[in-house]
Amino acid sequence: MTKRAYKYRFYPTPEQEQLLARTFGCVRFVYNSVLRYRTDAFSERKEKVGYTAANAHLSKMKKAEETAFLSEVSSVPLQQCLRHQQTAFNNFFEGRAKYPVFKSKRHRQSAEFTRAAFKYQESQLFMAKSKVPLAIRWSRALPSGPSTLTVSKDAAGRYFVSCLCEFIAESLPITPRMIGIDLGLKDLFVTSDGHRTGNPRHTAKYATQLTKAQRVLSKKKLGSGNRAKARKRVARVHAKISDCRMDSLHKLSRRLINDNQVICVESLKVKNMVRNPRLAKSISDAGWGEFVRQLEYKAEWAGRQVARIDQWYPSSKRCSGCGHVVGVLPLSVRAWDCPACAVRHDRDINAAINIKAAGLAVLALGENVSGMGPVPVSCSR
Repeated sequence: MTKRAYKYRFYPTPEQEQLLARTFGCVRFVYNSVLRYRTDAFSERKEKVGYTAANAHLSKMKKAEETAFLSEVSSVPLQQCLRHQQTAFNNFFEGRAKYPVFKSKRHRQSAEFTRAAFKYQESQLFMAKSKVPLAIRWSRALPSGPSTLTVSKDAAGRYFVSCLCEFIAESLPITPRMIGIDLGLKDLFVTSDGHRTGNPRHTAKYATQLTKAQRVLSKKKLGSGNRAKARKRVARVHAKISDCRMDSLHKLSRRLINDNQVICVESLKVKNMVRNPRLAKSISDAGWGEFVRQLEYKAEWAGRQVARIDQWYPSSKRCSGCGHVVGVLPLSVRAWDCPACAVRHDRDINAAINIKAAGLAVLALGENVSGMGPVPVSCSR
């Protein structure tokens, strides 16, 4: 048994919309107030405020007259936001993330409900303090009753509910196919058998529409209702781009998982790569990190394997035939001749073949392959 989140869109009634607006506002207020309290306590008194002290501060806020409105919504989302804040601080102190930042009302809003704050009955979901079930567009049935609900509203004004459920992952039949993929920009990835996927370039596809919406937004008066409407139009275009990108990545990753037993990929440092001002927009639009993440968790569910090779492995510079490594190979060079064996290589296909060989070596030897060391040529055949 493992846990999986199922996300659906729903359409709240006017009463539910008001309740959600109050809930989102209270969650945001509590998160920001407690974050300010913890920050001031450390900067002024060098005192670290943990989850227990933050929870006590929330209890005081509820009893105070000026913040009595916190009792109008369910207490569970307020409690959960403190747990998420504690997780954010743990990640910060352990060096995995930056210092937590304040939440804005103009970005995505969310509230998490545990089983004590919702009811699931006959494919109907009831939130706390609401007697009307959520009008959810059920695209597929839940495998079990949800243990946690996360209700969210994106910047485009759409409402979603994410149900965390337990399900039994079914392994796919074992197949002898093994493949290596080279991630890129001209093609999202190229496989070791020569298949090219192309790159849909979703941001460029909607660039004109996005530019017009942003130009209209820039001319609206700050704080006006028309500016809020124009901001929502811009958010809708961004949401369209994001939805198209996620749909494409899910389809491609599912196809690779279904067809191959082993998938070999590079360990790319995308955060460092987007510092290149010329390629940052294209790299972000490609979604390499999300694509590899999808491959990994889908492979785990399906009984497949994803092998990552070292980021410094010279997959493009190495000849997949004889193993010779060239010194310099600019990005503009898409095909090159090996000076040792005189074989002409397509840059991307050659890299994918080397990635497959290195990935299989990782699985066989149980250790990473990095640097300029030799890789058995037989593994790439």
